[in-house]
Amino acid sequence: MSTNHCKPYEGLLIVSLEQAVAAPLASCHFAEGGARVIKIERDTGDFARKYDKAVKGEASYFVWANHGKESLCLNIKDPDDADLLHRILDKADVFIQNLAPGAIARAGFGGAVLRQRNPRLITCDISGYGEDGVYRDMKAYDFLVQCESGLVAVNGAPDHPGRIGVSVCDIGAGLNAVIGIQKALMARDKTGQGSGVQVSLFDTAADWMTVPLMHAVYGGKAPKPAGLHHPSIAPYGGFETADGEMLAISIQNEREWVRLCGDVFGDAALATDARFADAAARVANRQALDAVVAGFFMRHDRATLESLLKEAAIAYGGVNSVETFAKHPQLRRTEVTLENGETAELVAGPIRHDFEPKDATFGAVPKLGAHSVAIREQFAAKAAQAEKIPS
Repeated sequence: MSTNHCKPYEGLLIVSLEQAVAAPLASCHFAEGGARVIKIERDTGDFARKYDKAVKGEASYFVWANHGKESLCLNIKDPDDADLLHRILDKADVFIQNLAPGAIARAGFGGAVLRQRNPRLITCDISGYGEDGVYRDMKAYDFLVQCESGLVAVNGAPDHPGRIGVSVCDIGAGLNAVIGIQKALMARDKTGQGSGVQVSLFDTAADWMTVPLMHAVYGGKAPKPAGLHHPSIAPYGGFETADGEMLAISIQNEREWVRLCGDVFGDAALATDARFADAAARVANRQALDAVVAGFFMRHDRATLESLLKEAAIAYGGVNSVETFAKHPQLRRTEVTLENGETAELVAGPIRHDFEPKDATFGAVPKLGAHSVAIREQFAAKAAQAEKIPS
């Protein structure tokens, strides 16, 4: 068989009792890889369906994190629906959930209970702060976790801490869940046994904060928000051009500094100016240095500067608006079919494999409960068939 159309997760059944971003994003990665993903929703639906109407009337986060799935409406407090979910999970490979801590166990679907019934099952619990500890029951919206973990303290402008403009803690926790589940699947291949995976938004953010934390604990000083600047590198930041654009540069060694002065600015002597002669001096005299860079940039348009910087092998990039990014020549897109039958283009997956076709599309975004009847019939039939088999 040709490897050009390989679906590495084909044959896996992923069941996800999910809402918002983290768990849906995790299960969506398995759907993209060919797994069958059953999304469990209340009859009112995942509230992320109503976050906005940006994508031709549909919610941007929901379209991004839920394509390629089947939607099954269940009320797990109803005995018949709970029994159906158990029957599905008895056949499943992975169960993902991101209800409030303790809620899934109270409903009778705790990981240990499920693995007693299905020893090969991998369960993944995604929470805000983990399943124990004093913060266990705290509400954990992405913004709040950014605040609690110190992420906002190292972002933003000087004296103005800032939220990162996308839901990074949710997104990171979802990706960590994928990594954890993949490790559990590999362990199952070796042992034949499923296992439990736990991921939290706070632990995800805390991991990212390792370097600032070490500076605070061992170096005595944590980095402060620096806007587009860097606390220990200069020149580093965004500078406006003559035509109102903005370019960022990042000078990280002395060779680049010498080239910037001589080949771009046309002032080789600037490289040995005592105020800027080494990295420490440039940081100490950042204000004066930034004035030199800003003055030069303001005398040239973006195209001219890009040509000079590229020729001198200086690291640079455009400080783009989202509208400019949308037209970026490097941006790859993949088509998806929306609930209403229209199509939209999402950003293509960031990981490329040579066994996947380059023109692949994403699976459709499911309507609420679109697969409820078929799934109920399928697993009811399996239950009836099992009852006929003599013990």
